[in-house]
Amino acid sequence: MNYRITTIPGDGIGPDIVREGCRALDAIGKKFGHSFAYTETLAGGSALDATGEPLPQATLDACLASDAVLLGAVGGPKWDTLPGAKRPEKALLGLRAGMKVYANLRPALMFPQLSAACPLKAEIVAKGLDILIVRELTGGIYFGDRGRNAAGDAAWDTEAYSVAEIARVVKIGFESAMKRQKRLCVVDKANILETSRLWREVTEGMKGQYPAVELSYMYVDNAAMQLVRNPGQFDVIVTSNMFGDILSDEASQITGSIGMLASASLGDSGPGLYEPIHGSAPDIAGKDLANPLATILTCAMLLRYSLGLPKEADAVEAAVASVLDAGWRTGDIAGGASDRAALGGKLVGTRKMGDLVVRQIEAM
Repeated sequence: MNYRITTIPGDGIGPDIVREGCRALDAIGKKFGHSFAYTETLAGGSALDATGEPLPQATLDACLASDAVLLGAVGGPKWDTLPGAKRPEKALLGLRAGMKVYANLRPALMFPQLSAACPLKAEIVAKGLDILIVRELTGGIYFGDRGRNAAGDAAWDTEAYSVAEIARVVKIGFESAMKRQKRLCVVDKANILETSRLWREVTEGMKGQYPAVELSYMYVDNAAMQLVRNPGQFDVIVTSNMFGDILSDEASQITGSIGMLASASLGDSGPGLYEPIHGSAPDIAGKDLANPLATILTCAMLLRYSLGLPKEADAVEAAVASVLDAGWRTGDIAGGASDRAALGGKLVGTRKMGDLVVRQIEAM
């Protein structure tokens, strides 16, 4: 099969990690008889520098014409003083809205090989950590009415949700839970927010379609505490845009390896948007220091969700696990000074880590 992938390397380490993700995809293609045609486009700071816009129309058009989109990272201090409408991050909101991807799937998985990096006590995560956060992506406060008064001494951002917006993402939460441990937690602030009360009403109306799923609700402040107190209680969390943004970042940190975590943004139809959850890290861009494994694992999600290639996705994930089992590490997952010294020649850079994964795929 032939597949069209639009790549958006973006800023900072984005080009470094997207390159390695594409190399892993090409190795999968060779192994399983597929081919991937890449169209490289601009978004974020690089697009601002080249076109004056964070998301050129040509980029969105290319994304919509593809089978899937692979994004590196956008932003950096160079563009921090620009007004909001011209910030690199505006490209992300534009892509999500333009591609109609409304559900962001963020697995927070603690790899057993990296469990020592988890900041929580060993007894808390003794059974491992595997949470899927489903974040609503195109509604809520990030897309609501906003502004300032004429005097400039007051500002507002509006949280708004419709039944349809809630139902479609809660459906993905239920369906994801059915494929995992069959536990779904809706995180909200229903004791205060009217939108959260609507989330509960919609969920209650849907739960009868999924009798096998154990459904619970939790206020967002308690959920933030429970993620560090007892993260094993969670299987799938579904929540609003802003709450999901915050909680998924927290969950990624408690795994101890933000450089290992992938994400997928999906809609009802059309291509999905795939990106590692870490930032652009401009201080190490082009220095062969970035960890490409989050992007490579993101490519596994791309294979599974957009291209319908589960065996190929499994092969990518198995290759990454084998490389970690063999003791190979990039600097961000190498541990402290004594751990790094013990690694010896197994402390590697971006390109070498990509090489190792590709070789493992080829050897399968």
